[in-house]
Amino acid sequence: MKKIMKPFMAMAMAAITAVSLSACGGSGASGDGADPATTASTEAGSKADGEEAAGKEGGAGGSSEKRVLRVAMECAYAPYNWSQPDDSNGAVPIMESNEYAYGYDVMMAKKICEELDYDLQIVRLDWDSLIPALQSGQADCVIAGQSITAERLQAVDFSEPYYYASIVTLVKKGSKYENAASVADLAGATCTSQQSTIWYQNCLPQIQDANILAATASAPDMLMSLNAGKCDLVVTDQPTGKGALVVYPDFVLLEFGGGDGDFQVTDEDINIGISMKKGNTELKEAIDSVLTKMTKDDFSAMMDEAISVQPLAN
Repeated sequence: MKKIMKPFMAMAMAAITAVSLSACGGSGASGDGADPATTASTEAGSKADGEEAAGKEGGAGGSSEKRVLRVAMECAYAPYNWSQPDDSNGAVPIMESNEYAYGYDVMMAKKICEELDYDLQIVRLDWDSLIPALQSGQADCVIAGQSITAERLQAVDFSEPYYYASIVTLVKKGSKYENAASVADLAGATCTSQQSTIWYQNCLPQIQDANILAATASAPDMLMSLNAGKCDLVVTDQPTGKGALVVYPDFVLLEFGGGDGDFQVTDEDINIGISMKKGNTELKEAIDSVLTKMTKDDFSAMMDEAISVQPLAN
């Protein structure tokens, strides 16, 4: 995803500002974060003790503080995640902000927290700040459309996949590439994609004689470049592509079937996972215990729901 694999709009041109593959350091939101004693990353292994204490306090009318799972994402990578002004459809407040986050990643974060009895906090960061946030302790995990790549695995641990994202190409209606049936048919195209993604790093170089522009900072910027005619095409993952069609109805989504004529990617490029600090086995096992109960059909149904409620302003 997302983008790498690690991600829509503000009404027309703003129909894609701070909100949005593959399956995906700079600077982001600041803050010291929650006390480690109350975070999921340090307490995931002691749930039974916490529940026992809660039961004792409950009988006396008291309450036990729940663990907090601090989940980082861009809040600008629809349909994986986006920001909105209210809590409609079940959106969650963004820390240190008067906005709310929603999308597939938020839906997944809510499900995990419900299953594990955690409280959820959403931390908004730019794409290149996500992994550093795990390493510094600013966040417990990243749920942001990140592909599970070997390079990322050197820096962080990943959960089991929580989505499987195929690669697609977006062009505008009337483009000479509109009827392309393979990557070979894209030869000579001017193209771009989002920075630090397999789309940009692995896929665009596979286009013969491509004029590869500088990578964009975000998925919304990538889509605006195509809409403004700055490039002939962009490469992204299927959920991002489908979400873009909602905002830009004059876009055409090309899929090449995954065979020899398609972009050649590995499973690690398109398997989307939840990242966390290396060695945090307790949190990994807790999250995996939720994900392994779900099927690809469950993931697809949840993604379709996210796309259906994606606001045009994101």
